[in-house]
Order: sequence, then structure tokens, then C-alpha cells
Amino acid sequence: MFSDFTTAELGAIFAMQGFAGLILFAVFVLMALGLAIIFGQMKVINMAHGEFMILGAYVTYVTSNMFASHIPDFFGYYFLVAIVLAFLAAGALGALVEWGMIRFLYKRPLDTLLATWGLSLILQQTYRSVFGAREVGVVTPEWLDGSYRLTDMIEVPINGMFVMAIAVMATIAVALLMYRSSWGKQVRAVVQNRPMAGAVGINTARVDRMTFALGCGIAGIAGSAFTMIGSTGPTAGQAYIVDTFLVVVFGGAASLMGTVASAFTISQSQSILEFFMGGSMAKVLTLLTVVVILMLRPQGLFTLKVRR
Repeated sequence: MFSDFTTAELGAIFAMQGFAGLILFAVFVLMALGLAIIFGQMKVINMAHGEFMILGAYVTYVTSNMFASHIPDFFGYYFLVAIVLAFLAAGALGALVEWGMIRFLYKRPLDTLLATWGLSLILQQTYRSVFGAREVGVVTPEWLDGSYRLTDMIEVPINGMFVMAIAVMATIAVALLMYRSSWGKQVRAVVQNRPMAGAVGINTARVDRMTFALGCGIAGIAGSAFTMIGSTGPTAGQAYIVDTFLVVVFGGAASLMGTVASAFTISQSQSILEFFMGGSMAKVLTLLTVVVILMLRPQGLFTLKVRR
């Protein structure tokens, strides 16, 4: 597999695929952060998580067209506005879904799986009816075009670096929110002992709704970032939902650090293996490796220590 390349070529290949893996890592970690909050904190299996991501992507597409049509002088800044709008749109839809459906299905994981799977089909058809079946893309602002040349054989795309910066900032924001804010303390209190949390005055229903909305909002940010590296279609989210669940389970469902470490490991493995073995074999080998590790360590890479 490596014999056809010189040492210098292999070094360049690993470096380039490593940077490509970091871009994939950024999308994985944004998707997985939202899913880890929903699945890890609330025990809700959200099969429509990919559709919340695609909602963010379509919001970015609409924002791009609006800037191009109405305020072209500020087109270079549309993406910054789109990220905020994608978060708000996906978060608002998430809050509506939690209020209208999810709150009736707590402690029934199989029912939430089936209900959110049905929701994903409804959202896919809605996107298809509104935006059409064909994939759409956005025009990248000029300041995100091009790449930095590190060596004669290694270039780093600017838009990829920007996507990684978004992922880093989102991760830091979630960590501060969950571990340094009063709302984060309420979330962890509800997770550890819901009856006691309600007894001391915490509005558990509101915490659940805001937690679900936050997870969906982060998926919207992932969708906005996704437009920088791929085209958007009604079913594009389904290509990432399996990998996202894999990241969350492998890292430890309730661990923020585990989610980040798992996303990095899986994205790098897939990116490098895809170059040498093709996309399908890379996914199969990555999945088999994760399954074997989970057989030896079923709790995932990281676990939270909770007194019982």
C-alpha cells in the first residue's frame, strides 16, 4: 500500500489527508456536540439530527442569496450572519419539536427513535418541496477562497481552517455553558436526579426544552459550516447521522472531552484510509475497529464519575 510512494510523498499525503481529516473533524464535532447533549444528557435518540444540520445549511443558502440580491456590497459578510441565523432557526425548530413531540416520549428510547425517524422523513420531504430535489451550493466569500502553501506539496484551504475555528469556538462555548454557568448546573442536576432537581425549584421541563434546542442549534451551526465543504440536498444529513452516533457512543455519551477525542480519531482514520483504500473500505475498517474497542470498553473512551 505504501511501496508506490517515496518517503517525501508519503509525508505530504499524510499531512494533506490530516488537514482534510481536520475539516471532517470540525463537522463531526459540531454534529456530535449537539447529539451528545441530547443523547447523553436526555437519553433521547434523535434520528432527525441530520435534518437539523441540513436546515442550517439551507438557512445559509437562503442568506447567501438574499445578500447577493439585496445587499451585494456586504456579500463578504453573509456567512457570519448565516451562522447566527442557522443556530436560531435550528434551535427554534428543536424547541418546537421537544414541546410538541419529545416531551411525551421521555424514558421511552425506542419510541423516540421511531418518532424522530419519522420526523426526519417529514423534514426531508419538506426540504424537497421547498428547495427542490437537486443539491444546491453557496458562493464562498472571497476572503475564504484560496489556500496557504506550507511546502511545495502541502496546501491548507482557508475555508477549512475557518470551519475548524468555528468548531473550536463552539466547543469552548458549550464547555463554558455546561460547566461554568448556572444553567449548566441545572442541566447536570436534572440528569443526575430529576425528582430532587424539581424539588429544589428547578423547572425540569424548561431545562429539557432548552437542552434539546441547544443541541439542535449546534447541529444548525454544523450545517452552516458544511456548506463550505460540500453541497446541500434534502437527504445530505443522513450521510452523517451514523458517523455522528458512532462518535458519541465511542467517546462516551455524557463526556464532552470524549466527544472531541472520538471525533478527531474517527475523522483522521477515515480521511487517511480513504486515500489508500477508498471510501467504502475506509468506513468498514474504521467501524470494525470502533466495534472491537467498544467490545473491550463498552462505556466509551471517557466516562463521567458519578456518586451513587
